[in-house]
Amino acid sequence: MHEIVTLQFGQQSNYLGTHFWNTQESYFTYPPEAESPVNHDILFRPGIAPDGSDTFTPRTLIYDLKGAFGSMKKVGALYEPEDDDSMEQSGVWRSKPIIQRSQPIPPSDYQIHLDAGLKPPPLDTSSVRYWSDYSRLYYHPKSLVQLSEFELSDTLMPFETWEVGLDLFEKMEREVDVMDRDLRPFVEECDGMQGIQIMTGVDDAWGGWTSGWLERLRDEYGKLSVWTWGLGDQGGNMAVPREKRLQQIIHSARSLNVLAEQSSVYIPMSNNPAKLPSYLSVDSTSPWHIGALQAVAMESMIIPARLRASDARCRTLQDLEDCFNSTGKRRIAKLEMSVADPDVLSEKALNQVETVEKVSSMVSRQQDRREDGKLAEFDMEFFTKDHRVASTRGPKKEHVFGRAETSRGDWNISDDAGRGRDPRDRFGTGPAVQRFYTPLVFPLLDSFPRIFDVGSGKANTVAVYSALTTSTAVAEQVRSLEQIVRRIHNLDERETLCNGLQTIAEEYDEGWDSGSDSDEDD
Repeated sequence: MHEIVTLQFGQQSNYLGTHFWNTQESYFTYPPEAESPVNHDILFRPGIAPDGSDTFTPRTLIYDLKGAFGSMKKVGALYEPEDDDSMEQSGVWRSKPIIQRSQPIPPSDYQIHLDAGLKPPPLDTSSVRYWSDYSRLYYHPKSLVQLSEFELSDTLMPFETWEVGLDLFEKMEREVDVMDRDLRPFVEECDGMQGIQIMTGVDDAWGGWTSGWLERLRDEYGKLSVWTWGLGDQGGNMAVPREKRLQQIIHSARSLNVLAEQSSVYIPMSNNPAKLPSYLSVDSTSPWHIGALQAVAMESMIIPARLRASDARCRTLQDLEDCFNSTGKRRIAKLEMSVADPDVLSEKALNQVETVEKVSSMVSRQQDRREDGKLAEFDMEFFTKDHRVASTRGPKKEHVFGRAETSRGDWNISDDAGRGRDPRDRFGTGPAVQRFYTPLVFPLLDSFPRIFDVGSGKANTVAVYSALTTSTAVAEQVRSLEQIVRRIHNLDERETLCNGLQTIAEEYDEGWDSGSDSDEDD
């Protein structure tokens, strides 16, 4: 069945994950609607509620700190409260325990209206206090795991440093087998799991926590495809003290060193991308906004892995990975994306055929790199700022080793896309690029912030063109990070960390002559 199990670690990851799961819920269809092209069994698990009714909940584990779940209850409306007895066991004491409860967090107006079956009111940055405030679906009680040792926004014991996260994981591992307790029940329900996707923060304690998780995961599932989406730059545009920002960079470097080695694919994603188009309006201080933008890129990139097996466009995570990591060693990929109004694209395809064919032919030649060596350019780049090169010299010529592209909507980016040739086919545009097409555009739900101003500005869907690329730009940016760490990191493991980063960067120099002006060796 090629199931995918999702792990979500931390606040920003759960803002992203909530948008992701809301989008999956929107793909469900009911008679007499046509069957959705998405195979829901890949991401959702069937179950039975205490009253005997069928349930369908995400195959996910959601970890967060005490107080970070907002008004969300561990046991939702699908399950009886009695199922949550494990949270309040009496332990070894014979006397009746005295239970002290903190003041419950009131649900948002959005959740109140959803529960009442009413149309929810519009959301804004002030009304979204927690990621649960705009969640549109129920989770299984086993999916929600609270780390009670730390509390959200606690200034006395902040969950900030990499060592704290790793220590917490190792402590829990000594007390209970975390993977056996939390992950194994979901894995054992799968018939033929294709992989695991992880969303996690990397520049704070969650980076250390995930590093412990991944090393344990590799011990258990050595050859499984594991995609890690690493979220960084948590400061956004907000003023962050220099000392704290340098500490975050060190955390990002330590996360990169471990996660890039243990993951099949590691995708650094900035919470505050530097390259943004004019049609985008994102409040960089709002994790709701940031998570929405990240969700569009992430969800669109891997949609071929969630299509029905009968659909010729269906691919696995491993298929996508093979497009840009042919050596098996270049695991860090750069994520890029462009967004457009699908109605505008369709109108161009119908009313400006000759012009579109000419433009598509030019783009196709660029994709093939047969003339000027250029690939398609995107409006947004999510490579975290921690990995950006600061240099007074001009940018070096980028050599692309591989790229996987996903187009949603009629982008007309080649003469085969949407016309003439069956768009269900997988087709390449030269040795470096493999493109996957699906007509299923991204839905802009009422839980999604209005951050896009494309076309008429009133579209309730957007067409998305996204890509994951391995190139020499990765080496340049990893080396830039290594140079910063070498100057500021005064811990004993500095040399080990810097050597690890250098080893990673060298994989992106291999197999080509950086001084050549010719692309004949491509």
